[in-house]
Amino acid sequence: MLLVVAVPLAACSPSLNGCSWQGNCTEPRDTTIFAAASLFPAFTNIGSQFQANEVKARGRVVTRLRFIGAGTQMLTAQIQQGAHADVFASADTAHMATLEDAGMLSGPARTFAHNKLEIAVAKGNPKHVQTLADLSRAGLVVVLADPSVPAGKYAQQALSKARVTVRPASLELQVTSVLSKIALGEADAGIVYVSDVTSNAKVSGVTIPDEQNVIADYPIAILKSATNTTAAQAFVDLVLSPDGQAILKAAGFQGA
Repeated sequence: MLLVVAVPLAACSPSLNGCSWQGNCTEPRDTTIFAAASLFPAFTNIGSQFQANEVKARGRVVTRLRFIGAGTQMLTAQIQQGAHADVFASADTAHMATLEDAGMLSGPARTFAHNKLEIAVAKGNPKHVQTLADLSRAGLVVVLADPSVPAGKYAQQALSKARVTVRPASLELQVTSVLSKIALGEADAGIVYVSDVTSNAKVSGVTIPDEQNVIADYPIAILKSATNTTAAQAFVDLVLSPDGQAILKAAGFQGA
């Protein structure tokens, strides 16, 4: 499942909107960002900041940002199969390295954020889940991300550290699907990112201690196939800037 969002164009003067300084009226150019599903709330806010910056600097919006979100493994496969994207933001370094080894990046990837795992439960924690060990309790419906997804791989590492065996009711192909099932009452608990719990008011989070937790590194890079490299670089620069970092931290991520 893909999440697709086009950041709405910021309002500006009709005499400026879509018109170049030379007087040639043009539509804003598309820039496509492939981003791990867990980044969607933060990146949507960064996109709004990006367009506000354009209006402030140029008097108009010149870039239409399109965010495509899914499991990192799905996005990587789509890029390998020829799907167009200007920027790729991954939830792990392994999938970014796959594209780098294939010669598909225009330059080195840069780590822009970190994330930690948390147990997501229904609001108020009605099942009284306190630890990873509780996820093995009989009768508790647990969902996890598939091990092919970074969040699923990290969850398996955390469970291994805690020496806990869980038999999930389902394995989801993106971490946001785990969160959705818990929010909708289709599952009692699951392992997601701290940022996922922060972004969803319908769930509560149970902290996983550091000795059992896993740190997720998020790299970002411009793709060699990018068609709007100027805007792509400006977006990456914003993500790495103090403003971008503040938005990511507010969304539950740790800074670069």
